[in-house]
Amino acid sequence: METGYENIHKDLIDACRRGDRSAQFKIYKLYYKAMFNTSLRIVNDTAEAEDIMQESFLDAFQRLDTWSGQGSFGSWLKRIVVNNSLDILRRYKETTSIDEAGVDVPDEPEDTHETEIRFQVQEVMKAIQQLPDEYRVIISLFLLEGYDHDEISEILGISNQLSRTRYSRARQKLLSILKENKYRNIFIYN
Repeated sequence: METGYENIHKDLIDACRRGDRSAQFKIYKLYYKAMFNTSLRIVNDTAEAEDIMQESFLDAFQRLDTWSGQGSFGSWLKRIVVNNSLDILRRYKETTSIDEAGVDVPDEPEDTHETEIRFQVQEVMKAIQQLPDEYRVIISLFLLEGYDHDEISEILGISNQLSRTRYSRARQKLLSILKENKYRNIFIYN
């Protein structure tokens, strides 16, 4: 019994490898929205995410011979999008490490795990956009893209422990922003 991954778009991908433009367009239509959203969550800029997404598809079509066929094409493509998005953040945005800048975000209290706070999805997405780049990237990769800390540490070139620490601090900062926004809205509407 074979336990390998069967790719449902194998015929389309094989046609793309042969340079078939209509197959490339079909693949593009299948994955466009998900890849755009992935990039947008990382770079927090619609125009930049659009450019990254376009460039990522070009990269993928040019490097199709490097995809082994093991695992899904979508996860391989997502990795290209994530890497291109992170490259743009490194290149164009002046980033100062939150750890180096001396920003002191208190560690999450242990009893916070027991408290469930429910917010509307739009409120959470707005709050994520307000996070500093390092926090937004960690939150996006872990919560929204589903990467674990080992994968995040590999993608970002940081230790597993630093990934976990930044995630914990990012989560705490996100909760703080959500609480601030909730109280601000109460005072605005009352």
